[in-house]
Amino acid sequence: MRILLADDHDLVRDTVSLFLKSEGVEAVETAENLPDALTAASQNSFDLALLDYNMPGMNGLDGIGRMQDAMKGGPVAILSGTATPAIAKDAIKAGAIGFVPKTMSAKAMISAIRLMVSGEVFLPVNLQQQTGDSRAANLTSRETEVLRALCDGKSNKEIARDLDLQEVTIKLHVKTLCRKLDARNRTQAAMIARDRQLI
Repeated sequence: MRILLADDHDLVRDTVSLFLKSEGVEAVETAENLPDALTAASQNSFDLALLDYNMPGMNGLDGIGRMQDAMKGGPVAILSGTATPAIAKDAIKAGAIGFVPKTMSAKAMISAIRLMVSGEVFLPVNLQQQTGDSRAANLTSRETEVLRALCDGKSNKEIARDLDLQEVTIKLHVKTLCRKLDARNRTQAAMIARDRQLI
């Protein structure tokens, strides 16, 4: 996994970069503004670009489209210390694959990054609830597929095979589902899904 991290705060850049490397991320390249990040993206291949919302050159959310062009359509996510529901919603509308608050714990951040690299949109549950998303439990289409498989009693290994995903990705989905449904485990998540007719 190769990550491009762009943030104008040295401490944030260095801390997040060190943590990602300690968690097994193959390579983390950093930049302190959008122009430098665009140059890096045009010269190298990355699995995900993480852009600070307020850094120089971003011009609000305009930087998302420019970075997507540099990434040749690759996933771009916003990293922000001002995690308001409106900004998060606008970032996703502008094409970002995720919105990552800087207040997230290190473990939660790496889980979010892995989900986004696998092609899933990431938005923290508390922000989803505040954006007024009317879909039941705010489940993504992939989470709904995993939930349906849980209701069928399938194991993570079976679900991974059926959906052509890594087993670790399924584990992350199950963890997210339990959190979103306020379930203690996969069995309870399946029961809640049936009760609420989510599948």
